[in-house]
Amino acid sequence: MMSYYQAYQPIIDFFLLNLGFAYSQQVALRAGVFSVATAGFGALGAYASAILVTRMGISPALAIATATLVGTAVGFLLSVPLARLRGVFQAIATLAFVEVIVSFLYYAEGITGGAIGINNIPRMVSTPALLAAVAAVMYVTWAIGRSGVGRAFDALRQDETVAACLGVSIRNYHALAFVLSGAIGGLFGGLQSLYVFSIEPGQFGFGFMVAILTAIVLGGRGTLIGPVAGCAILALLPEIARPLAENRPLVNGVILIAVIIYLPQGVGDGLLLQWRNRRSARRARAIEEASRAVP
Repeated sequence: MMSYYQAYQPIIDFFLLNLGFAYSQQVALRAGVFSVATAGFGALGAYASAILVTRMGISPALAIATATLVGTAVGFLLSVPLARLRGVFQAIATLAFVEVIVSFLYYAEGITGGAIGINNIPRMVSTPALLAAVAAVMYVTWAIGRSGVGRAFDALRQDETVAACLGVSIRNYHALAFVLSGAIGGLFGGLQSLYVFSIEPGQFGFGFMVAILTAIVLGGRGTLIGPVAGCAILALLPEIARPLAENRPLVNGVILIAVIIYLPQGVGDGLLLQWRNRRSARRARAIEEASRAVP
């Protein structure tokens, strides 16, 4: 068992890190905010944590807490102008935000190391720490989903006009979604920087944004299990499709198109919905049979 775990530990850790970023993305999408700013939050959290540990000798726990606060603060600041935007305009604005962050990381060489990035970061984050962080984020996400905030998010995602008529403040809840997304993104950015030994701006560019969005599209954005399913597919697919390594982008694209066509709600959300429908149908049949049996 231990040998199996050691052989696949990098894949497990990769899955856990991506899962954290996916929950950061899901919080925004669940509230009807078309944001791709998770990459920017993750980059800021990663560099903040790495700089504090390598140059100032700050403890890893304090560095990760600071990374979380940085993501939270930037999420709030970003929400001030962007909570007024909708749809594709929000997407373009958050994409511009990520590009500004990446450009800053490239050109602020005195602070970020430029294109070389920050190297020789001590590995201070292990699999149990990643598991604990993911468990905490999953609990918070679950609690939000069962609260009035979660119901307001769902209402905004489905129809903003109806939600506004019900008294939901669109601007306030969109701002809250940005703040939560920034906090989770900053947290896992800090964890990633203390796990991978080195970071550089290219890690948080367009490819990162596409990977996180793909995980949400594959898994689903409406339930807790959606990001888990999406990240599991992305983590296992390179191993399963190893013989097709040269055509891996093609395989990924075909799978994504198939999921969009046949499971538009995502693998996780779609399967969960089917299970709930079947359970409801069984209950309905049981009630009908019981009513017929009563004389």
